[in-house]
Amino acid sequence: MDYRTLGRTDLSVSALCLGTMTWGEQNDQAEAFAQIERAKDAGINFIDTAEMYPVPPRPETYASTERIIGNWFKERGDRADWILASKVAGPGNGISHIRDGQLKHDRHNIVAALDASLKRLQTDWIDLYQLHWPERSTNFFGKLGYQHQADADFTPLEETLQVLDEQVKAGKIRHIGLSNETPWGTLKFLQLAESRGWSRAVSIQNPYNLLNRSFEVGLAEIAIREQCGLLAYSPLAFGMLSGKYENGARPAQGRLTLFSRFQRYSNPQSVAACSRYVALAREHGLDPAQMALAFVTAQPFVTSNIIGATSLEQLESNLASAELTLSEEVLSAIEAIHQQQPNPAP
Repeated sequence: MDYRTLGRTDLSVSALCLGTMTWGEQNDQAEAFAQIERAKDAGINFIDTAEMYPVPPRPETYASTERIIGNWFKERGDRADWILASKVAGPGNGISHIRDGQLKHDRHNIVAALDASLKRLQTDWIDLYQLHWPERSTNFFGKLGYQHQADADFTPLEETLQVLDEQVKAGKIRHIGLSNETPWGTLKFLQLAESRGWSRAVSIQNPYNLLNRSFEVGLAEIAIREQCGLLAYSPLAFGMLSGKYENGARPAQGRLTLFSRFQRYSNPQSVAACSRYVALAREHGLDPAQMALAFVTAQPFVTSNIIGATSLEQLESNLASAELTLSEEVLSAIEAIHQQQPNPAP
């Protein structure tokens, strides 16, 4: 397993990060424990969760993922072996069950969310605490174009960053990160940190995969020059790039089969491009999912690639991608497809 420095910190994180958003919905605690054990054996030391997980969010399963991870730490006593990341939710539809829908990134809500996560995770600290998505109205979660709303009200970024800095100084969190953030938001947070002497964002967790390489347009240079690397989520585009949904197939336990809300990568352009990537992998004797994951992990702006699985078989395949180096021939073919069908999914 390769290890990379997290931002400007002294932490080394594995190039693959264990994603957890299915735990408590598609996976029970025993299955989650088996995934953690296998990932640790493979050299993964980085685990990512969120107060909102599992997904899709429901009142009945709210925060189950953090509780499962907390139960692991209590049972195994290996908290110090892990770089633990979690996130505070922002405002949005369908999550009124979280703090009664009071999800502004202000002092009260950040402190309340953090304290609750620490209790569920059964730990005294979180290594990386991230803003799950911006409170302000901007383009994220499948929106490429920005439409300004002049009268939109949101918590000043100064207040948000100051309270996060206070939590770092209190020892509750070690570092802060962004997620689903834009170039403007990322630079603004970095600028504020430097001008006020507050804690600096060390990472940004955004979608990145063969169907959505929009991170390269405005954020890749920031990630490299500012040492605020990408934690890439959805590297398999909700499983589309594994090839299991080819020709309209809908496996019984597939996420797209179970949950109609996951349509981000299902438009005709994405389906067509996905088929070309899957075919390319098979032409070269590669597993499509491993090719897609290896492409993401190899990018110079990526700190860690967040892999998720609903079975140990899937996890084994994802782990094997860490040993795959794509040939120049394959990389050139990927670029050719990308040039002809750039970013078909937002």
